[in-house]
Amino acid sequence: MKEIETSGKTVEEAIEAALRSLGAKREEVEIYILEEGSKGFLGLLGSRQARVKVVLPDSPEEVINDFLTKVLKAMHVAAGIEIRQREGYYFVSFHGKDLGILIGRRGDNLDALQYLCNLAVNRVLKNKVKIVLDVEGYRKRREQTLINLARRLSARVKETGKRVVLEPMNPQERRVIHTALQNDSEILTFSEGQEPNRKVVIALRH
Repeated sequence: MKEIETSGKTVEEAIEAALRSLGAKREEVEIYILEEGSKGFLGLLGSRQARVKVVLPDSPEEVINDFLTKVLKAMHVAAGIEIRQREGYYFVSFHGKDLGILIGRRGDNLDALQYLCNLAVNRVLKNKVKIVLDVEGYRKRREQTLINLARRLSARVKETGKRVVLEPMNPQERRVIHTALQNDSEILTFSEGQEPNRKVVIALRH
């Protein structure tokens, strides 16, 4: 976060000076008027300049990077952090060696870190954001694994006529299974159970 106090003949002049100094646009900052200013007697005696304080909050990228840098340091993990803004969310990718600890068993650690990151960052930002974390393309590989699993199990259901209940998955992974089979006219998918043990069921469509 950056802040600056400036003065000018008018409040508007003081604000413009602050914006130039911060290199920011008006909609990006918070403005606090400290002194309205006055012209004084005959515009000369006792005149006071207007004073303002203008605050430029940290960007979402800066807040995200600061939080994750501190977490990695606490975990003694050396990793590069790349942040990209995508459609409606911020995508964070970690790069480095031996980052399995960030992923955990079937992505458990990564999901937990993603949850904490969203929680911590949105406590700081005025406008809420959605953050997705990934490690060396793990989520894409996991998604393809789930798609292959869904197709293999749907074939078994068609062959045996018996429904299959998958292991508990988070909402994102359940959505992958549902999406992978949504166009199969013979198969029905639905979720059952309570979080965090909610499971996808693959069954024949009657």
